[in-house]
Amino acid sequence: MKPKVLVIDDEQAICTSLSFALENDYQVLTTTDPEKGLMIMDQSRVDIILLDLRIGSCNGLEVLQKIKQKDATVTVIIMTAYATIETSIEAIKKGAYYYIEKPINIEELSLLLLRASEFLFMSQQVETLNEELELRRNSENFLGNSKAMKQVFSMIERIKDIDSSVLITGESGSGKELVAKRIHNTGKRKNGPLEILNCAAIPEALLESELFGYEKGAFTGATQSKEGKWVAANGGTLFLDEISEMPLTLQAKLLRVIQEREVTPLGSNRKINLDVRIISAANKNIEQMITEGTFREDLYFRLNVIPIRTPPLRERMEDLPLLIDYFLKKYCREMNKEKKSLSTSARRLLLNYQYPGNVRELGNIIEYAVALSIHQEIDKDDLPHYVQEQKKTAFTCSDNNDDIIHIPLGLPMKEIEKRVIGETLRYYGNHRQKTAQILQISERSLRDKIKQYEIEKV
Repeated sequence: MKPKVLVIDDEQAICTSLSFALENDYQVLTTTDPEKGLMIMDQSRVDIILLDLRIGSCNGLEVLQKIKQKDATVTVIIMTAYATIETSIEAIKKGAYYYIEKPINIEELSLLLLRASEFLFMSQQVETLNEELELRRNSENFLGNSKAMKQVFSMIERIKDIDSSVLITGESGSGKELVAKRIHNTGKRKNGPLEILNCAAIPEALLESELFGYEKGAFTGATQSKEGKWVAANGGTLFLDEISEMPLTLQAKLLRVIQEREVTPLGSNRKINLDVRIISAANKNIEQMITEGTFREDLYFRLNVIPIRTPPLRERMEDLPLLIDYFLKKYCREMNKEKKSLSTSARRLLLNYQYPGNVRELGNIIEYAVALSIHQEIDKDDLPHYVQEQKKTAFTCSDNNDDIIHIPLGLPMKEIEKRVIGETLRYYGNHRQKTAQILQISERSLRDKIKQYEIEKV
């Protein structure tokens, strides 16, 4: 579609000549009355305005100001027979794109309009990209129309612009990190950094240096200084995922930083002031850990100012169709495949599955199906075998002896834990991530238990 140009000039001859000169490349509207020009802007979208600096008794700069008040994005080119540096600078200060002197050279005007059109197109592209980026930041695979999810969205909306600490609890794969990202990306700190530290994914020996940073020579191997997550998150948000996996010794240091709002890198005496919002997440019962002496109560109270619980997928099954369609589109796009659909039998299996791994597991299932299916319609045979078989977890009653663990009375707790972990691993074919999800522990905890109990692959 041709860009729409509005000419506002008190000389009808100029309006007519410009209309003829530009009509091949632009939709041209003309008027000799500035007020009518403003009315035209109300009635239809105008891309570029050619505005005379002196329109009878009207001052073109005042008209320019009114135009920009109506639409700040419209491109205005000033036409003047009295061009001076002062008036030109004043016009550009008030929002004009450029100016052109009278009598108007049509070739010069055509070039100026071409540049203005390119500028307009680029501005629109940037605006579109910004909107898409904002949409992605705020809602990527964080969807739901269920009552449970509406409560989560409502809570996020109420707390996004305050600095109180947030503790997000919920099962693995239920979207705790997405909640943290949404709080950051929609709140007042969205232009600041969001730093994420998974306390279970980093070996205990490296966790302290990763969090606090260190100076060159602070320890063997510290060949250069490193900025820790605390400092990197300054002005933004620090998200501590799986905070329940943080060692007790490090919990004390974390508490001190939260209280004092300053951090000292390892090997340094220099204190750095902090402006950081803390969001943490846990899939364990921290109150029980406090009773057991594995988590500090004072740190828990500091972190749990505002609690948010992410519901497991089984508590919001009405969101399944929405999530299934989202993941189908997502993975077809990422794998450069034509849009795929689900057969009735495949969709029925997905709607009946219980998803112990929650939304993360659903995404993995759809990704598997999109990657391996050879037809446009995904059938039940394209789904992972455990979804096809609809096996129940190792803790439900079943006629199949493979699904039951027999625990004799009086068996020590350590032996019970060892047997449950070993049998669950066997049941899921030594798939550690799946086993950790079912047992609701972190993968690091599972690795430690396997090593502690010397559980061998079966």
